[in-house]
Amino acid sequence: MRGGRNFGYSLLIANDFPCQRDPPRSCPSWTDPPWPSSPRPSPPSLAQVRFQPETKCCRVRRVRNRPLIFLGLGLILAAAVGGGIAWYRDGAPSAPPEAVAGPAAPEPAPDLLPLPPEMPRIADGPDYDRCLTLLRNDPDEAMRFAQAWDATGGGDGARHCIALAMIGLGEAERAAERLERLGNGSRAGGIARAQVFGQAAQAWMIAGDANRAYGAATIALTLSPQDAELLVDRSVILAALRRFNEALEDLDAALAIEPERAEAWVLRAAALRRLDRVDQAVQAVERALVLAPDNVEGLLERGILRQLRGDVAGAQTDWRRAIELAPDSMAADLAHQNLELSEMGPSRR
Repeated sequence: MRGGRNFGYSLLIANDFPCQRDPPRSCPSWTDPPWPSSPRPSPPSLAQVRFQPETKCCRVRRVRNRPLIFLGLGLILAAAVGGGIAWYRDGAPSAPPEAVAGPAAPEPAPDLLPLPPEMPRIADGPDYDRCLTLLRNDPDEAMRFAQAWDATGGGDGARHCIALAMIGLGEAERAAERLERLGNGSRAGGIARAQVFGQAAQAWMIAGDANRAYGAATIALTLSPQDAELLVDRSVILAALRRFNEALEDLDAALAIEPERAEAWVLRAAALRRLDRVDQAVQAVERALVLAPDNVEGLLERGILRQLRGDVAGAQTDWRRAIELAPDSMAADLAHQNLELSEMGPSRR
């Protein structure tokens, strides 16, 4: 996985229905995990349970632990290497009421996240390098530097840095528009321009516009059709639009290019589950866990599938293992919530 990115799978298994926490009868209990929330995307953001007074139900609140969804500048920068998308919120549950609980909806988050060692180049030179370095830790300073550089003829590099800094400063919609203009107007090669459109897609997801994200991701794939990362990213957007069959097609295409990509197998399992193809989903997640036995998102998904099949003990084993492997992760948070719900027993849910 380019840049070591591990997107918002958790939102893929998230709910956007409230959970029970001494709720009125109108609150649903266990609800179906849609396919990662997210954007996840976009950064779309992480969540835990929170109480909503208007419904007297529980919903999720943001969490700062990230490796599962792209939440802001950090992953957009990771997209400078591949353009990742976060998981989104899905509207209506399709699985039985025994499904797991999880985050409800993506919301922007400013957290700076770990970045890949190298990023695609829309420009070259020491000023571009310095600006990208600043983006990793200080988007305000990066913005000041990029604007001053742009005023003295910084060109594509300065414009790129300004757009990325905007994401870190919470202006995702403006950033997305700028990135699209840059992708259209740059003289850089097709692969670099594809990554810029991939970043625009991320920014649109952060801004909550999955339709615009889909358009940007499709342009990216027109420029670089064999990019497995972009295919996976677009599958997330398609899932956000509830176009699960098309999401599955993109995942299958990505796996045809990179068959050992465990992340894509986990997402494929979640997509199949959303299409009520549970047996095939089980096969996909088992494949993911053969490739990466300690993949926490894979363990989380397999736990969900085991729960759906009535194997409560097996589900709890997978969720406990996910917590053990990555106790501070979003996957662990969701696994913990699922364990609490499963241990309540049917009468308490």
